[in-house]
Amino acid sequence: MKKRHLGKSGLEVSAVGLGCMSMSPDYYGAADEAESIRTLHYALDIGVNFWDTANVYGGGHNEKLLSNVLRERRNEVVLATKFGFVRTAEGLIGINAKPDYLKEECDRSLQRLGVDHIDLYYMHRLDTSVPIEETVGAMAELVQAGKVRALGLSEVSAATLRRAYAVHPIAAVQSEYSLWSRDIEVEVIPTCRELGVGLVPYSPLGRGFLTGQIKSPDDFAPDDFRKGLPRFQGENFQLNLDLVRELESLAQERGVKASQLALAWVLAQGEDMVPIPGTTKRANLKDNADAADLNLSADELARINAIAEKTAGMRYGEFAMKFTNL
Repeated sequence: MKKRHLGKSGLEVSAVGLGCMSMSPDYYGAADEAESIRTLHYALDIGVNFWDTANVYGGGHNEKLLSNVLRERRNEVVLATKFGFVRTAEGLIGINAKPDYLKEECDRSLQRLGVDHIDLYYMHRLDTSVPIEETVGAMAELVQAGKVRALGLSEVSAATLRRAYAVHPIAAVQSEYSLWSRDIEVEVIPTCRELGVGLVPYSPLGRGFLTGQIKSPDDFAPDDFRKGLPRFQGENFQLNLDLVRELESLAQERGVKASQLALAWVLAQGEDMVPIPGTTKRANLKDNADAADLNLSADELARINAIAEKTAGMRYGEFAMKFTNL
C-alpha cells in the first residue's frame, strides 16, 4: 500500500483509508460485527492503516468495536476519531464544541477505544455558539497532555480553517468529496494547500452509489439514512444512476470497477488527498485498496469530469446542509 502524509503533522498513512461508520447499525442498516472485525484485521494485513471513527457512530458502539482489534494491533493503526455531535436515545440533538465538553468526550473516546492516545482528533462540525479559537485552544491542550497527536476539522469553511490554524496547526480537514461532491474545490482545498493541511475525503464513493451496486431505491434497507438524501430520491435517483452507468462503461474499458475509477479520480486530485471509503466487507476493501495503484490518463480524467457534471441533487437535505462548510 502506498503511503501519504497528512499535512505537516508527521502522520504517515495509507493512501486509501477506511471509514468505519457503516460497521455500526446506525445509518446504513444492519452490520455483521464479526465480519467487521475480520475486515479490520484484513485492512492491516494489506496495509490500510488509517481508520476513521467518531464518538457518535452507533452511540459509542463503533469505537468499542475497533477496540477489539486495537487491543492487539494498536501500533499498526493511525487512528482518527471525532467529537461534536450530541446524541441521545432519540438521535442527534445538536452540536457541542465547548472546551470542557470536548475534553470529557476525548476521555470517553479513549476509554471506549481502549487506547492511551488518539492520532488525529477532529471537531466533527462547527459549534457556532463557541468561537473556533476556544475550541481549538482546548484541543491543543489535549495535544499537550499527550492524549492526542494531531488536530483535524470536519466540514469547515476556508475562513474557519484560517482562524483555527492561527491557534494550533491543523493536520487535516475532512469533508465530503468525490466526483459528484466538489463544492470544497472553490475555497477549502486551495486554503488547505496554502497552509499545508491534508485533505481527507469522506464518502469518496458517493455513499456507495458510485460503486454501481445500487440499482433501485428498493436496494436500501428500511432504516438506511440514504433514502432521505436528495440524490437518492425521485428523478435524481435515475439521473445519478445514468451517471454511474457511464462511469461503469469507462471502467469496463480500463478493466477495473467503477468504484476503483471513482477512488482513483480522488487520489489523482493531489498527493494531499487521503480518501476514507467505508465498507464492512473484505472483498470491497481490497478493491478500494487496489485503486491506489490505478493511474489515470489526462483523457480519462477529462471524461470522468464530464460525467461528474451530470450529478443531480444536493448531497444533504436543506437542514443538514446548514452544518457543512461553516
